[in-house]
Amino acid sequence: MTTKRSWSVNLNLHENDVGYSFLQKKPNPCDMQLVQSIAKQAEQKSTYSIKDDAVTAAENKQVLAIRARKQSKAMSIAFSPGKQLAMNAFMLWMSGKNLNVFSISITSMAIMNPVKGIMSVPTAFRSCEDPDGKVDLTSSKALFVLLNLLWLGVGMYKMATMKLLPLTSADWESYVVWKHVLETSSIPP
Repeated sequence: MTTKRSWSVNLNLHENDVGYSFLQKKPNPCDMQLVQSIAKQAEQKSTYSIKDDAVTAAENKQVLAIRARKQSKAMSIAFSPGKQLAMNAFMLWMSGKNLNVFSISITSMAIMNPVKGIMSVPTAFRSCEDPDGKVDLTSSKALFVLLNLLWLGVGMYKMATMKLLPLTSADWESYVVWKHVLETSSIPP
């Protein structure tokens, strides 16, 4: 028993509505044609049995929905280092340029966490894998690695501002080979 409320509005157009014929003459938005073509391809590729058309169609829709959920979960995993990037950049800024326990621990965290994240790419996306291989995870994995590399770059920049990276020639002075003078003279130059 559903009762129609006086304040509810149905925004779906039907054939007898005022603007229906006008909107039918308009071309579809540019991305909508791509979505419709992908949907048609998915329907054509789906296999239907003669006996159980309704059952297989429902199962096929369910499989497509599961794949879409797995793809969206993979993208949310891929964006997770980007969500942490702003917070960690703020923490690195707040720690200052001085060498103390807090700034060194924050900086080491900014170096180690992206390295651990890059090393754990297969395990991070294991829950999103499809046994049929229909879910494309390459773009999600590439984005995950790219954001971790960006996070690593922020940590390396912080190490450079704290003068912990050997970037100047004075840092490599111990490796300079000095010439040995073979002759000496008592006459000043």
